[in-house]
Amino acid sequence: MADEGDTMRSLAETIGAVLAMPVESAPPERFGLVGRLFALGMPSSSEQTREQFGWKPSHPSLLDDLAAGAYPALG
Repeated sequence: MADEGDTMRSLAETIGAVLAMPVESAPPERFGLVGRLFALGMPSSSEQTREQFGWKPSHPSLLDDLAAGAYPALG
């Protein structure tokens, strides 16, 4: 499946749900340069890769993969 324009918020909410932890909004300035970069809202697309290389996504989307929780626990 090709991911198109997943937001940082949707990624954070999915990870928070898997970890059973609350997710809350914070001002970008709180995280310095990284926060400002994430706040730019630069959606990604795999369209060019699919067209140029004939790639056909066949795996779960990033959000579906994260929600499945098939990652080892850290710590």
